[in-house]
Amino acid sequence: MGIVYKLGQGEMLDAIEELWVKLNRHHHDNSPYFKHEYEIFTFAIRKKMLVDKLIEGSIHIDLAVDDNSGQSVAYCVSTVNDDKSGEIESLYVEAAYRRMGIGSELMKRALAWMDEQGAKERTLMVAVGNEAAFGFYSRYGFFPRFTMLKQTEPVSG
Repeated sequence: MGIVYKLGQGEMLDAIEELWVKLNRHHHDNSPYFKHEYEIFTFAIRKKMLVDKLIEGSIHIDLAVDDNSGQSVAYCVSTVNDDKSGEIESLYVEAAYRRMGIGSELMKRALAWMDEQGAKERTLMVAVGNEAAFGFYSRYGFFPRFTMLKQTEPVSG
């Protein structure tokens, strides 16, 4: 089984939709507090957020495709804004294709692109419930810096 990597920018956003929906479902299923937010968070909303980031910088998309089936099996979206802050926006690998080095290749490509763009810092966010990803990201020098808390619903005092 061979993997082919396709590179693009904003024009490739629609190509990641099916995989992004699976990532959003994963976050929903593993979220202990905010399932309702993942239920209403559509790809159209996420796509608009990423397109809006293009106004202030650049976007980079790597799509991994199974050479035999032609099926998209993984992707990584990264951005660099005008202040030269880079962010891994989203990364997903289909379950059947995990532990094959695809995620690592996507990270290497995204970080190399950020270097080319002159990114001074690099960040990413991991949703609560997906802490198992910390080990993967730590291999690339990403570690938790702080924890942001969000109120699930107003509490009368």
